[in-house]
Amino acid sequence: MNIEAVTTPQQQQQFLDVPWRVYKDDPNWVPPLRSSIAKQLAPDNPFFEYGELQQFIATENGEAVGRIVAAINRRLNESEGKIVGIFGYFECIDDFEVARSLLKAAEDWLRDRGAVVLRGPIDLYTHNNCLFLVEGFDSPPYMMMPYNPPYYPEFLERDGWYKAKDAYAYDFSMNPLENKYEKAHRIACKSGITFRPVRIKGEGFDRDCLDIYRIFTETFSHSWSASPRTEAEFIAEAKDLKQVVDPDIFPIAEYDGEMVGFCMTLPDYNIAFKHIDGKLDLWGILKLLWYRRQIDRARTIAICCLPEYRRKMVSAALVYELMEGGKKRGYKRAELSWVWQDNLLSRRITEAAGGVAYKTYRMYEKV
Repeated sequence: MNIEAVTTPQQQQQFLDVPWRVYKDDPNWVPPLRSSIAKQLAPDNPFFEYGELQQFIATENGEAVGRIVAAINRRLNESEGKIVGIFGYFECIDDFEVARSLLKAAEDWLRDRGAVVLRGPIDLYTHNNCLFLVEGFDSPPYMMMPYNPPYYPEFLERDGWYKAKDAYAYDFSMNPLENKYEKAHRIACKSGITFRPVRIKGEGFDRDCLDIYRIFTETFSHSWSASPRTEAEFIAEAKDLKQVVDPDIFPIAEYDGEMVGFCMTLPDYNIAFKHIDGKLDLWGILKLLWYRRQIDRARTIAICCLPEYRRKMVSAALVYELMEGGKKRGYKRAELSWVWQDNLLSRRITEAAGGVAYKTYRMYEKV
């Protein structure tokens, strides 16, 4: 077995191919878009303005059997006041020696750059793919959520990594017998809060993106292990997701015409992506258009409200709007993910709405 730094186009293709070997017999795996992973690691990614990375692959007899990316995110380091080395994009066959060799290659590269704490998995930043699934392997992941074999956490712990923090995914019905937040919605409305769908066309889309960025940044500016995004980065990501937005399940809260909160929920396109094998070519697009008609569930990514409006029951009222919109559109279930174990406010709101924590994810560290 050899560990090689990725430096050639051929090695890059091997890097992208690894998941198809690891998950070939796993019915719950949803193939990632190869073009999306390649774009994240391409030299023109804005990440390289404030970070650096190195890709590694493990090969046996010329075939790739594992991969990892070591990265330094200077924005994260500025936020935490220390050099945190991160690893991500980890995939590996069921062989601890392969995993240990990949982790060592990443650790050596990060230690050479002064890392005093190692953390992962994080694909460059936490608003990208991150975390290992540790409980709940019996169902496919929702859109933009991680999935991995059960042996990944075991391999990390054998290599000396320890739990830094857990996060949960909550499952809840979009058609409950009773919308428990109807009263909260009435209180919010009496307080002068109004609700509308997110706008996805023209200047309305641009304005909503800017307001969402402002509230998102203010709400999550102190989140653990998060690194700030520039306005340009956020808008670029929003444009990438624009085509999958369903306004009926993306409610906006306003006060005197100004946005004060939102519930960012997207249809679970993993139901369609599962059929295109990671390729968004002509045939893949046709399959995507066909299978998206089967989408009957959604993922809530964030429920955000400016602090000064929390007493007006805005967060709970947004959940009410989400459920009513989901019922109208025929969605059956939703997942709120992910929620850090110590984010008690979000957990209370979700559990009060009938949400059940059914998957557990974990972030690891090593000193």
